[in-house]
Amino acid sequence: MHQEQYTPLAALLRPQRLEDFVGQGRLMGEGQPLRQILDKGQIYSMIFWGPPGVGKTSLARLIAKLLDRPFYEISAVSSGKKELRDLIDQAPVFTQPIIFIDEIHRFNKAQQDFLLPFVESGQIILIGATTENPSFEVIGALMSRLRLFVFEQLTTEDLLILIEKALRILSPDKKIKLKKEETEWLVSFANGDARQMLNLLDNTWNTFNSIDLESLKKALSSSLRYDKNGEEHYNVISAFIKSMRAGATDAALYYLARMVESGEDPKFIARRMVVFASEDIGLAVPTALVVANGVFEAVHKIGYPEAQINLAHGVAYLARCKKDRRAYNAYFRALEDVKTHGNLPVPIHLRNAPTKMMKNLGYGAGQKWEAGFVHEKGYLPTKIKNRKYFTEEIIGDKDAWKKENNNVGKKK
Repeated sequence: MHQEQYTPLAALLRPQRLEDFVGQGRLMGEGQPLRQILDKGQIYSMIFWGPPGVGKTSLARLIAKLLDRPFYEISAVSSGKKELRDLIDQAPVFTQPIIFIDEIHRFNKAQQDFLLPFVESGQIILIGATTENPSFEVIGALMSRLRLFVFEQLTTEDLLILIEKALRILSPDKKIKLKKEETEWLVSFANGDARQMLNLLDNTWNTFNSIDLESLKKALSSSLRYDKNGEEHYNVISAFIKSMRAGATDAALYYLARMVESGEDPKFIARRMVVFASEDIGLAVPTALVVANGVFEAVHKIGYPEAQINLAHGVAYLARCKKDRRAYNAYFRALEDVKTHGNLPVPIHLRNAPTKMMKNLGYGAGQKWEAGFVHEKGYLPTKIKNRKYFTEEIIGDKDAWKKENNNVGKKK
């Protein structure tokens, strides 16, 4: 018996018309940058940066369709220079085909270098999509030839529109009617990621032939696994960081193994370790940052499978280090004052005095060039002159610093 081919719900909902595209109003609204491309029929190479499931691939396909351009799509995870060469060779001459590269940050320098002459000459229109900061992952020469567009998480309103569209496809006879609590649960679960939400709706309907809160939760629990673009990705990296923070070396290595086994980009893991070294270890072991940076450099040069050894050594070291967040906390306290008070005048005795007139006005007065000298007038602006940012932390009282400082700068 002939069996009808299954098409995922997310694929069925990909927009075919401009009015079907949901979200990214800052880019696609009337008169906005990407909308202008479609309205004017002009196209140039660009990069889409944003979280997963927000429409990067859908928009690239839609642009090609509306502008009637040949469209070729590859993933940087499974493709390399040969696949790029084959695509460029088979593309029609003088048509400026659009080549869409998903997860372009996974291409190495040599692969990105290969694209340069084709982008620069205009032989191809490159649209790259990435969930990682392109200023770190895309070489400068290529970035300078691309226009960057930043995509945002889908809003609650966007997700509600997609839920309504999805239900019309799953049940054209309108038999599915979600309650408010079910809709709210779906939106919360999605966390701005349409693909994740649509996949769960699809799985639930195909498994139970119904959609309610109980069936949604059952479908979720039966299919939950590590997904580099899904919720479990964020759950695992969160557990990884918290385990290192607690000094739970075994747990940290376990979550590292899960990420490695699932194919997580080793540079992503190493970047989180670099951040952790400053944020959580800080002054307790200043060389932790050196080690974390060493791990990042190593995995960048080596790659899998050997890079997992570099990561394991780094994780074990960072987890076992003493922790000290005082510098981290002190900086953000200072930043809070900067945002609250703006650009307070620098005390006149601290200002530079390159001219005689400025010296006569008191610029730099009283300063001595000797180690350990403390100026009697202090170093902070007058309004916050007694502020203490770097203090011993009081365990269990997150507001202790504010209580200590709530009268600083106020007139008595």
